[in-house]
Order: sequence, then C-alpha cells, then structure tokens
Amino acid sequence: MRILRAKSENKLDKKRPIGIFDSGIGGLTVARAVRDLLPNETIVYFGDTAHLPYGDKSASTIQAYSVKIADVLLQKKCKIILIACNSASSAAFELVRDYCGSRAKVFDVINPMVTRVENEFSDKHIGLIGTKQTVNAGIYAKKIHDLKEGIQFSSLATPLLVPMIEEGFFENNISHEIIRQYLSDAALEKVETLILGCTHYPIIKEEIKSILAEMNRTVDVVDSAETVAESLRDYLIESGLQNTTPDEDHFLVSDLTPSFEKASRLFFGEKIKLEKYQLWE
Repeated sequence: MRILRAKSENKLDKKRPIGIFDSGIGGLTVARAVRDLLPNETIVYFGDTAHLPYGDKSASTIQAYSVKIADVLLQKKCKIILIACNSASSAAFELVRDYCGSRAKVFDVINPMVTRVENEFSDKHIGLIGTKQTVNAGIYAKKIHDLKEGIQFSSLATPLLVPMIEEGFFENNISHEIIRQYLSDAALEKVETLILGCTHYPIIKEEIKSILAEMNRTVDVVDSAETVAESLRDYLIESGLQNTTPDEDHFLVSDLTPSFEKASRLFFGEKIKLEKYQLWE
C-alpha cells in the first residue's frame, strides 16, 4: 500500500494527548491501563466499531483503516498513537509508524510484550492464548522465536472467550468451565508464562489466574494492556514528555449502538461518553 507521509510539524509537546485506537472497544482495557498508570495524561480513544472485527479483514484493508484513524488522531494533535489491536498491530504497525513520521511516536501491543518476554521470561516455556486470527498469523511465534534459538513457545486459539466476555459471561460457572477447558488443552500443558494475546482478556485475567491455581499450576499470566502502558510510561519519562496538566478525555467510535455504550463501561471500568465520528466522508 503506497501512502504519503503526513506533513511535518514542530517537535512533540508534552501537553498533547495520547491517541489509542482499536477495531472496537476491547482496546479500552489498554486505555484504562494507561489511565491507571499515567493519570496526568489526556486520552483520545478511537474505536472503529463500524468495521469490526479486523481479524477477518485483509491486511490491505486493515492498513487502510489504520492509516485513516491515525490521521484522525494526528488531527487531534496526539503525541503518541497506540495501536491497541493485535490484528492492526500485526498488519499496520510499520505503515502507521512511517506515515506519522516525527508527528507522533507509534506503539503497538505486540512489541512491548515481546520485549517483556525477552527481559523477564526468556528462559521459560511461553504460552499464548488469543483469537484464531492472532494465533494463525504467527506474529508472536516469529518474534519470540527470534529472541533466542530454541525458545519454547506454544499457542492456542480461544475463540469463545471474546463473545463470552462481550455478553457479560465471566466469573460464573459458564465462563469457569470454558476457561478451564482451554487451559487444560495439551498445547498449554507445560507453559510457565501465559500471554493474554487479546485486549479483551484482561477482563478475565484474575479468573484465569484463579483457575490455574485450582489446577495446581504455577504460571505467570501477563497481558498487553499493563505491559504496553508500562512501556509507554518509560518512553514518556525518557523523552521528557510526561504531562502534568491533563485535559478532558475523548472516546470516539465510528458507529454507536446501545450495546457498545453498555460494554464500554465494562471494558473501561467506569461510565464514559462515546462520541460518534464518521471515519469516511
């Protein structure tokens, strides 16, 4: 896909907001982690709810959506653009980074997790659960295997978890049994560190840890939301871009329905106002 680079502007201003985008509202778990860790930062969130899910789209389509959203966030003067979607991170990270140039620093949800594995868990058997698209794309497998020759990595597609969470089925008998069945799969039998490879999964992180304990298994459970928030914090400190005067957060979606409004409270942890933004004229 050939694109023009966004016009250059002055160097980054620490008072500018942090832009976060996802194919829907799952990325609100990342936004919440950023809010918790960096309470003085202003957030502009964009959920492309008119085009979800990205997982069944072609790479070129995901790239087109991602660049368009990145342009919206650049218009909002964001100093950071965080791609809070595994599919978009896989298909469009480098393209969005090149498009933004010096106007914004671009983060994804995959590279910070791989860096954390390298720093903390490279001697462990690494496991990953995620959507079929994330697992089949093999991006985590490739990046983690590239860290160290012979590193042990296993992955398992867990397609029931996203609709289960979105329908509010967690911390109950139904979710308990579904999660237990997945964690009992032979692919995850020997893992010592489990990556939650979907931005929906932090919602059930504690339930996963509880079930692993019931199974008498000692497993470190890590999710991209907290990991990318920590990576972002470190970058802001090192670059002198920490804000001290936050402004009002904004949460934009390309399509607005009552179900999205209801789910947004679950994913962000508090009631927020969603604003409809027409992505394509």
